[in-house]
Amino acid sequence: MIPRIQKRGKRTIGLLHYLYEPGKYEEHTDPHLVASWDNNAPDPGRDPSATLQQLQRLLDQPVENIDAAERPKKHVWHLSVRNAVEDRILTDEEWGDIARRMVAAAGIDDPEEGAGCRWAAVRHADDHIHIVATLVREDGYKPDLDCDAIRVQAEARLLEAELGLRRLNKGDGTAAKRPTSAERHKTERQGRERTPREELRETVRRAVAGAESEAEFFDRLAAAGVLIQKRVAPSGDLLGYKVALPDDRNKAGEPVFYPGSRLAPDLSLPRIRERWSGTEARHDREEPSDHRAAPPTSAPAAARRRATTAAWQAVIIIDRGDDAQVAALIGAAGEVLDALAKTSAVHTRKELRDAAFAFERASRSRVKAERGHDRALRQAARDLVYSGPTLGRGEDGATTAMLIDMVFFLVSAAAHWHAKKEHAQQAAAALQAAEHLRAAYQAASPVPLGALYQRGRRLSQPLRQRQVAYLRHAVPELAEQILAEPGWYALAATLSDVEDAGHDPAALLAEATRRRELDTAESVSDVLVWRLRRMADLPADASAMPERKAPTTTATRGACPVPFHVAAGHLGGQGIGKMQ
Repeated sequence: MIPRIQKRGKRTIGLLHYLYEPGKYEEHTDPHLVASWDNNAPDPGRDPSATLQQLQRLLDQPVENIDAAERPKKHVWHLSVRNAVEDRILTDEEWGDIARRMVAAAGIDDPEEGAGCRWAAVRHADDHIHIVATLVREDGYKPDLDCDAIRVQAEARLLEAELGLRRLNKGDGTAAKRPTSAERHKTERQGRERTPREELRETVRRAVAGAESEAEFFDRLAAAGVLIQKRVAPSGDLLGYKVALPDDRNKAGEPVFYPGSRLAPDLSLPRIRERWSGTEARHDREEPSDHRAAPPTSAPAAARRRATTAAWQAVIIIDRGDDAQVAALIGAAGEVLDALAKTSAVHTRKELRDAAFAFERASRSRVKAERGHDRALRQAARDLVYSGPTLGRGEDGATTAMLIDMVFFLVSAAAHWHAKKEHAQQAAAALQAAEHLRAAYQAASPVPLGALYQRGRRLSQPLRQRQVAYLRHAVPELAEQILAEPGWYALAATLSDVEDAGHDPAALLAEATRRRELDTAESVSDVLVWRLRRMADLPADASAMPERKAPTTTATRGACPVPFHVAAGHLGGQGIGKMQ
């Protein structure tokens, strides 16, 4: 159940016309009163002799009874209450009870004192009602509506439980503003995938990812093709900004601009500047004229490796750090996801974009972030942006799978932290992002892991036995589980590569398993493959490494390696953990 308080208005009659007429964007069927301040209030929907003007005059009467100077400038209060699509259809009596509880919770009506405001609840569809009220009480006083939105949300949570409706998570006031009904209908008419508000929020977040100055931020916005308006003080200081899509116009043909703060609470200019407070970069007003020069770029694979390391370090801090540090890291994790989605290959792009879109809600909470601790993650996001897009093949594709695997654990750690803090909406958003990351990993991992699988199958029997010995020595409690997994052959090949690179396979393997629990992994071997290849600085793409020549023996002569498509089918998506 979603209660939404709309903007206050000046004309009661105008709102009543909207509620009782057929509707401009959606069909209003059988509009009628389900409850009101007075059981005898006229209902223009069901009583042929009743008119909208009669209902309006009665609603406005307490306003007209006080001096004009004391009347509220906007005296019309409007609340819509909508159920989920999968909810059962409620009766008029149930909706009437909901309306009475909502106005009492908001402070519009006070049944105990009998001196509330006048209000009416109109139903014109199966799944929602609208409540209109006028903001002067019967005794001439004005209602106390402080925190009315919070109070109606709390009442909605109680009603969901009592009526057996879909249970929504309790919010904390840090969510981005939802698109309005008008925005959604306009989007449907134009055939867009997302509303302009949502598209702009994604574009601004991508422009913020890893940015270090106002100039860089606005340059990225301009490069993304959005229209920008800046709000400048008489002193010349920049106070804020608005953005618009070039093809999103109002009836007058003018672009529809959205301030950053209306896109999301953390996208206002002051909040964006907080991200730069942990870096040594200066704002554009302090920089020389050549500030638009881009930082040095690196190959996508190198950027993804560095991002994997930064994500791993962040996971450790989220597990053990204080709240202010963790809040900063979770916010920066959102920047990494935005940058990864922006630069991803086609076969992973949609799921990574959806992961970033979902995790946006998890990146904010009431815990104030202590900037500076997120420097490594923000730099990782910056590196991803400036390394450019990847085609998803070779080392670029393999390191993408490696990074997605690690970011999954980062997002999972964020979900666990939010759940521990009882941040229900954020925890749910992080879990949703993790599912999209799982799907992205399934698209990214089969080729690189398939190559490793084939290498492991072709290892000589003595070599494979040596890797088994390393495994039993390093992690005896996990050895049998790992040996039974299809991914064991990829891990065996990796252990062989680790040894060839001059490392102690058993010691490195023990360190990789100590770093963080593996109980939730669907395939422990896949997770360890990526950890070992990162820790030993091995190429993620096994085809780039020379293979050990296995001696020709009776045991190996005539052996038939598993076809690649079978190996890929066994391996795709196994490395990512299962959420609990």
